Amino acid sequence: MQTEKFYYDNRIVKNFAYATMLWGVVGMLAGLYVALQLIFPALNVTQYGSFGRLRPLHTNAVIFAFVGNGIFMGVYYSLQRLCKARMFSDTLSKIHFWGWQLIIVAAALTLPLGITTGKEYAELEWPIDIAIALIWVVFGWNMFGTILKRREKHLYVAIWFYIATFVTVAMLHIVNSFELPISFFKSYSWYAGVQDALVQWWYGHNAVAFFLTTPYLGLMYYFMPKAANRPVYSYRLSIIHFWALIFLYIWAGPHHLLYTALPNWAQSLGVVFSFMLIFPSWGGMINGLLTLRGAWDRVRDDVILKFMVVAVTAYGMATFEGPMLSLKNVNAISHFTDWIIAHVHIGALGWNGMLTFGILYWLIPRMFSTSLYSKKMASQHFWLGTLGIVFYAVPMYWAGFTQSSMWKQFTDAGQIKYSFLETVTYLKPFYAMRAFGGTLYLIGVFIMVYNLIKTVKSGKLVADEPAEAAPLIKDEPIHAGEHWHRWIERRPIQLMVLALVVVIIGGAIELVPTFLIKSNIPTIRSVKPYTPLELQGRDIYIREGCYVCHSQMVRPFRSETERYGEYSKAGEFVYDHPFQWGSKRTGPDLAREGVGNLKKSNGWHFRHLREPSSMSEGSIMPPYAFMLEENLDTSTTVSKINAMRTLGVPYDKGYEFKANEELMKQANEISQNLYTDSIRISPNKEVIALIAYLQRLGKDIDKNSNTNK
Repeated sequence: MQTEKFYYDNRIVKNFAYATMLWGVVGMLAGLYVALQLIFPALNVTQYGSFGRLRPLHTNAVIFAFVGNGIFMGVYYSLQRLCKARMFSDTLSKIHFWGWQLIIVAAALTLPLGITTGKEYAELEWPIDIAIALIWVVFGWNMFGTILKRREKHLYVAIWFYIATFVTVAMLHIVNSFELPISFFKSYSWYAGVQDALVQWWYGHNAVAFFLTTPYLGLMYYFMPKAANRPVYSYRLSIIHFWALIFLYIWAGPHHLLYTALPNWAQSLGVVFSFMLIFPSWGGMINGLLTLRGAWDRVRDDVILKFMVVAVTAYGMATFEGPMLSLKNVNAISHFTDWIIAHVHIGALGWNGMLTFGILYWLIPRMFSTSLYSKKMASQHFWLGTLGIVFYAVPMYWAGFTQSSMWKQFTDAGQIKYSFLETVTYLKPFYAMRAFGGTLYLIGVFIMVYNLIKTVKSGKLVADEPAEAAPLIKDEPIHAGEHWHRWIERRPIQLMVLALVVVIIGGAIELVPTFLIKSNIPTIRSVKPYTPLELQGRDIYIREGCYVCHSQMVRPFRSETERYGEYSKAGEFVYDHPFQWGSKRTGPDLAREGVGNLKKSNGWHFRHLREPSSMSEGSIMPPYAFMLEENLDTSTTVSKINAMRTLGVPYDKGYEFKANEELMKQANEISQNLYTDSIRISPNKEVIALIAYLQRLGKDIDKNSNTNK
């Protein structure tokens, strides 16, 4: 059969490789900076550089900028060669690249400005969400166009993972991003309270699954055999790995919400399916590591294989720990602590980071037709990266166990033994060690960037790499002896549809009953909508990223009810758009801040927001003195009340027209109360609204509250 000549597009791969390195440095620098802010609170300079605003910038930069560009780099390189075809459209490739970079820049500008939805890993506001969806469609169009014009009969396992990534991320992003805009920079989540929490962690956990895991498994299945020059260990194991993983993963989100106000049946589903995930996950790890059978002598000498082995090992560690953390007895210890930070970074620094570095070291010399500038520097990077992970993770594990132990300890007299602030100050040495580990890891990245720049300069990009292959024979039947799975591998559209059906099942079974069956979220008569001033204060709270450090979810443990008050109920949150349950307690829980033994005066809150350490010695909370100067923007009150009514909050018709009058009445009351405490402050300042919100927390709930059956 006559072959066809064509050219692989290496230019787009190069662009994504450069972006991966650039945003990797930026994202990790931001991560190191926020780590240092927990040791040296003075680094919280201006409202634009506070921990609450920069921490989401760090997570978005690492996940969507560094890892995102790494995914596209690997997909664009491997897909062309697996399909024996150039990318479908050079124009679509360019639109995808520059569109994604503009989205990253938009995130880098808006998050420090406090423009955020307040939903973890989904903080970007609605115009950027729309841009993400459009650029994702461009990526899918280009990918499927390439697959459809392929010259290779079968779709290799890596492509299965790319297809599942595309369809599932699109579904997750669209469902979680339903929001009601009130301006170009502000929107409210369409969901409230328990429903919002379930949708968010259905999205959040599966963003880890289908953005940080499945595409990287595809890259592992392509680049590890290439680097080892050996075939993948088991084709049958790859089939089981793929279908079991994408089916089970989508159910696991509720394990982020154990012991919360989420219905118990949903929590139980999350536990069961999370535990089962260990089997396909370890199947994939074993398939990757056994691909190196017979090549272990090379691993000692080949630094690229070293990076890949550590990456796959870290994947195995993280996917063993994840199911363990989903068990209720383990989750009772780990949740809200630094243990989770260690767990996440084993995946991010180990699995995603080390595999990305190995791929970069493998790709760049080949695309530039040269040798790696310095294998010694690459080896130094490997050891710095590996030691950096150890010095990062071990102190965070220790800190997590320490936190949980201190939170739960009682004196012989039955009193809480440690104040929350004591647990914070005790952990500072662990945070310092974490920052040291992050510094080692980042130094390794700088060495890699220098090494690859010198490599690029020593060669010349083969922008259009020549190749040839025979054209694909359409509708060729499966031959005797071929595996049954070959049928679906030849039909990318059917494979995409089947993958979508498989991932929809778990999501639908968990989400639909929570929305349609009222008994899942019993209402509470005493729970009322926020006043206009409290609503404005809540938006300031979200803007400043307070949810990053403070939870609003008292779990039914004695140690929590003694410390914070009555445990949280589902009906408390029916007017919360978005929910504010949090995922990490760097500061104390605020669910009952306005009632009981936690209640503090308006003057205390004022002084604490102005200078936290003046009221809580040793506090690492950023100061919010700028709120004493900034005027509250009441021009948005009408649109906010209207939006909330659209979302089901029972404000009376026409209430929006007198909302600002009531807002100023409540603000004046707080201002006058502060005056009696020797504090003179105008009622139209932002700090007044935030105090109003903090003083509202928990007030609707008391032991005499009735639940509507």
